[in-house]
Amino acid sequence: MNAFLNFIQPYHVFIIPLIVLLLVRIIKFITFYLRHGRDFKYALSHGMTYGHMPSVHSALMISMVTSVGYFEGLNSGSFTIALIIAILTIDDATRLRVYMGEHSRYINMLTDKLNVNEIDYPRLKERMGHKPMEALVGGILGFVLTIIFIIIL
Repeated sequence: MNAFLNFIQPYHVFIIPLIVLLLVRIIKFITFYLRHGRDFKYALSHGMTYGHMPSVHSALMISMVTSVGYFEGLNSGSFTIALIIAILTIDDATRLRVYMGEHSRYINMLTDKLNVNEIDYPRLKERMGHKPMEALVGGILGFVLTIIFIIIL
């Protein structure tokens, strides 16, 4: 086990965010499953898509920033790049995708009013972005899990 830990040590900055990504995806699935009537098929098809609690985007990005900051240093170019990418990704997940969902809602309303064939024009997904609280919880989870894995590894 010690040899394995020594082997992966140079890759902690990469491995830790991936582990956090996996764990937060599992947490997101379980949360969605419990909140939506314990319907496994529904949770699998809808709970693993964009949106909902917690934000996997935010968790991954905050984990990456924390990991890079710890292993590479807060004054490194890598940290600056990770921080900028995190800001852009979280902003996209909380603002741009919400606007896309609004557009989808209006397009769906138009297709309903025009009585358009749903086979030719299927309904668009309206819930795409994250609410600020979903992004905040995802970010907190990403940070806390990353610190835990830094301590463990």
